[in-house]
Amino acid sequence: MHFTLIDRVLERSDDTIVAIKHISNAEEYLQDHFPSFPVLPGVMMLEAMTQAARALIDPENDSSTPWVLGTARALKYGSFVRPGSTIRITMTIHKANDDGTIDLKGDVRLIEPDADPSGELPVACSGRITMRPAIIHTPAGV
Repeated sequence: MHFTLIDRVLERSDDTIVAIKHISNAEEYLQDHFPSFPVLPGVMMLEAMTQAARALIDPENDSSTPWVLGTARALKYGSFVRPGSTIRITMTIHKANDDGTIDLKGDVRLIEPDADPSGELPVACSGRITMRPAIIHTPAGV
């Protein structure tokens, strides 16, 4: 199952990307998380950070090997993200490593329906991730 957690890229430079995702009641993963108090699962915020990082590293999606999440560190969760809200995902490249991996840091900020998006936004998730090229195994004889 694949979920697209980036609706639109707002800004992109060589080392930073800013994207948004509107969270609607129709999101399949909200149906059981939690039925009487639906909130965006923390793992979906991490996935949004991963998708933004992938869009930063390979903006044309033309790499022969896809980029995947290698590690996640120092993840902190703050505000609940409820349906009707929008999240702003910011990812910045911290370091390109000799082993081909890329360290990034970033956050997911909450834009509530009546909030001023240019003001200080509450943090829903923040942390550091490492992206790496996927390891693709080809079965013998294929």
